[in-house]
Amino acid sequence: MKVFSISNQKGGVGKTTTAVNISASLVTLKKKVLLIDLDPQCNATSGCGIERYGLSFSIAKVLLGKCSLSQAIIRPENMQFDLLPSDSDLLGMELQLANLANRERILSNALKKLEDDAYDIVVIDSPPALGLLSLNALVAANSVIIPVQCEYYSLEGLSDLLNTIEAVKQTYNQTLEVDCVIRTMYDPRSRLSRDVSNQLFRHFSDKVMKCTIPRTIRLAEAPSHGRSIVDYDANSSGSIAYQAMANELLSRKLI
Repeated sequence: MKVFSISNQKGGVGKTTTAVNISASLVTLKKKVLLIDLDPQCNATSGCGIERYGLSFSIAKVLLGKCSLSQAIIRPENMQFDLLPSDSDLLGMELQLANLANRERILSNALKKLEDDAYDIVVIDSPPALGLLSLNALVAANSVIIPVQCEYYSLEGLSDLLNTIEAVKQTYNQTLEVDCVIRTMYDPRSRLSRDVSNQLFRHFSDKVMKCTIPRTIRLAEAPSHGRSIVDYDANSSGSIAYQAMANELLSRKLI
């Protein structure tokens, strides 16, 4: 089972958009996919059409041992993948986790209890902060996907993220690797986009995906309808880009 952590400590880089739409695109390749919303903002949950309030079970209850991971998994009405939703209980979770034993391995241990053939791929939408929730995602994952908005400030903090990933690899999870970097909100007409893109290639080399994700209105609209871009507008440039991204993951043998 391949476990991807979609990680970037900077917000607004298209992390949740990538988590939801790459999950939907992987389904079109006949993959069984589970999306885990580990972000207290619950955007992946609401973007899948699930109300974040009043959930009987959620990722927060899994982390606190109040339910099993399989009990909390649901199938959103408009999606062809499963979701482990987030709710408001995830707010303040960092403090609650701090008092637990093996606090960095809770999610990893929960995933190990799934049947081996339950899913081909697990996608974790990580929070935009390097705390215990992000640590749980990195310890549970065997691969990191880093979405980077092609703007100057998006490059700041990448070194801290890479240092954190390396520390997690050395201390908790020797299988962890940065598999790829995805350029989001990319505008080929913009010199800034091209300059940031060139810097990414210089630093990450062939880990930078050839496919790029454009900035489009349809991508921004889809979550408000509780749908992925693949379902909302399959012929839009955003949908085509994410489906191409899934195919590139396959061609690179990352899935």
